[in-house]
Amino acid sequence: MDLLENISLAITGLLANKMRALLTMLGIIIGIAAVITIITLGNSIQGTITDTMQEMGGNNIMLMLQNRTAQMTYTVDETDLITEEMLETAQQMYPNEISAFSASESVGSGQAKDGRKYSNLSLSGVNEGYKLANNITMLAGRFINDRDMLRESQVAVISDRTAQAMFGSVEASLGGELRIYCGEEIWTFTVVGVYEYAEDSTTAMMMAMMNGMSAEADIPTNCYMPVTTSWRLSGYAEGYSQVTVIANPHVDSAQLASRLSDFFERSYYRDNVNYTVYAMSMDTIIGQMNSIMSTMSLAVSVIAGISLLVGGIGVMNIMLVSITERTREIGTRKALGATNASIRMQFIVESVIICLIGGAIGVALGIAGGTLGANLLGQPSRPTLSSIAVAVFFSMAIGVFFGYYPANKAAKMDPIEALRYE
Repeated sequence: MDLLENISLAITGLLANKMRALLTMLGIIIGIAAVITIITLGNSIQGTITDTMQEMGGNNIMLMLQNRTAQMTYTVDETDLITEEMLETAQQMYPNEISAFSASESVGSGQAKDGRKYSNLSLSGVNEGYKLANNITMLAGRFINDRDMLRESQVAVISDRTAQAMFGSVEASLGGELRIYCGEEIWTFTVVGVYEYAEDSTTAMMMAMMNGMSAEADIPTNCYMPVTTSWRLSGYAEGYSQVTVIANPHVDSAQLASRLSDFFERSYYRDNVNYTVYAMSMDTIIGQMNSIMSTMSLAVSVIAGISLLVGGIGVMNIMLVSITERTREIGTRKALGATNASIRMQFIVESVIICLIGGAIGVALGIAGGTLGANLLGQPSRPTLSSIAVAVFFSMAIGVFFGYYPANKAAKMDPIEALRYE
């Protein structure tokens, strides 16, 4: 009996017992669909993380205070913080590598009020480099500059949404006074610039869920002031625990990060027993995040793959049942001269066909589920050909592996005993 005839017999047998065949394939279908969906969603999440990091500046470097002793946490003293003088010296040391430094200080939330008009705000003190690092698009006026920092000016850069709510238009807001209520404090700022508000869909969704569909007007937008002004108003210590270094294009950010770590340690933190400055390039962070996501996807895929094992056991079980039902058929074939190899091949082919059909259905469901999930995450992604090829290979491997024992049992039947079986 040739291969095509074995395939034809296998398909005929499956069509004769459709429900049993479907239930047998179910574990294979679920396992392969789950694996492909998870791989697709993992790729989508990796793409989202990479895009987000790239928007933040793929060549940027993070400077962070780091405990020298991992087992202990020390209270950060003002003398531990990264100062403006340190940053200026670093830029003088590496003028061709560093474009600017971006630093910010969260002041908290507040609300601009003028009669019945209001706008919710997230207050942040920033320096001039913050605009470049965060891709802020100015619609009118200017951003915070070094002169504002030096004078500790009480000026603010607001969103177009706040400008519309408080002044009626972007143009009318320039030079206007903005009274902000922050806790028990009331601060008055002069508006010097308006930036384009980029809606954060995640924030909007969370606010809508908490407050209803009218919550869009209450979503807080950022209000920027000079970081030196934020220190004066809030009473925070003057200095930074974290700074973003904006590297020039074509600079090896990993090498620059290493040099900056050495510079801060050698020049400022050599005698600091509690803290040092750790520099990490954004490329390194992206690589670490992608590595973590790949590991998580692999771990979850392995867990989902357990259902393939369950499905394989189901295939073995149904093949044993099928062989028992067809004992007389096996005896007749052997009596007519069929070899053990041909009997074995017949049932292995039948097992592989079951797994391949289940695998094909699983691949289709996995592609549909993965694509839908990736679109819902906002990062469209399609399953890779390699993942589909692996799924098909495993389908065939499961068919051969779990079908061999029943097929071998059938091949070794004694034809006389098989013909006498009732």
